[in-house]
Amino acid sequence: MTTRNPAGTEAAVPSAEEHFEVVVVGGGAAGLSGALTLARARRSVLVIDSGQPRNAPADGVHAYLGREGTPPGRLVADGRDEVRAHGGRITEGTVVGAERGDDGGFRVLLAGGGAVRADRLLVTTGLIDQLPQVDGVRELWGKDVLHCPYCHGWEVRDQAIGILATGPLAVHQALMWRQWSGDITLFQHTAARPGHEEAEQLAALGVTVVEGEVSGLVTTDGRLTAIRLADGREVARQALVVAPRMTARAGFLTSLGLETADLERGGQVVGHHVPADPTGATALAGVWVAGNVADLNEQVIGAAAGGVRAAVAINADLIAEATRRAVAARRSPVPPEL
Repeated sequence: MTTRNPAGTEAAVPSAEEHFEVVVVGGGAAGLSGALTLARARRSVLVIDSGQPRNAPADGVHAYLGREGTPPGRLVADGRDEVRAHGGRITEGTVVGAERGDDGGFRVLLAGGGAVRADRLLVTTGLIDQLPQVDGVRELWGKDVLHCPYCHGWEVRDQAIGILATGPLAVHQALMWRQWSGDITLFQHTAARPGHEEAEQLAALGVTVVEGEVSGLVTTDGRLTAIRLADGREVARQALVVAPRMTARAGFLTSLGLETADLERGGQVVGHHVPADPTGATALAGVWVAGNVADLNEQVIGAAAGGVRAAVAINADLIAEATRRAVAARRSPVPPEL
């Protein structure tokens, strides 16, 4: 029997083998937006959140109309309240696998040995940023070490910004960040030297190129002040742009036979994602994805929209299935008992 609970009465942890129409794996903007949409469609929904948001180091969410600068934790807390207010359930936990049931649904396996059942899955687990192996980068990630100008460019506008070149897209990064500051330095680091045309473009926009490998970041009172090169030189900078390798956090889907795919840019693999159609439907029937697990470059507002699109598609799929069953039952009524 499907579980439906009124707002405010949900248990912190679902009971063993409890059944939901939709289990949402991941409780960020995509997952909560999808859960809210489904709860408003009167579906029984459980959100399972591991509590490891990608944007936790950031001070605020940006380019989200009406919520500009909202701390990520506040956005999640408000989203949880809205889901609960419409009867959705939320629990903290880590999904470690899933099994296809005989009825076509899923058995979702949790760390610690628990499990719940679902008719459909919406996976919104986000991604993992694999950062360059340079001393100090991880410590300043999301603060003075950045990657997206549309997320953080305004906050570091007109500052001294460095670009850490680790692949063929570094020149593109430098030219793009030039929109936010006139003081851009490209650190060649481990990338190939810019070609003639690229060098001309950089020079035309006043971007300085520094040869040599970067060994670490220099900080004062926890803030970036300079980039240190392997030969001991230091170049004053207030922010550093990097290009992390982005990998979808979707390992548990391999138990269902659903694998991630390479994402290439400029002939280089920049990450791995779960392929899906525009609604978030994957190659595996009954499984949808939304947010960064599907689109590695999606911003928070886009991830939220993706969650809504996937939820609408899931609801339509459930309606279609229920209709098919109702028609079949009408055509083949159960004979009366003698």
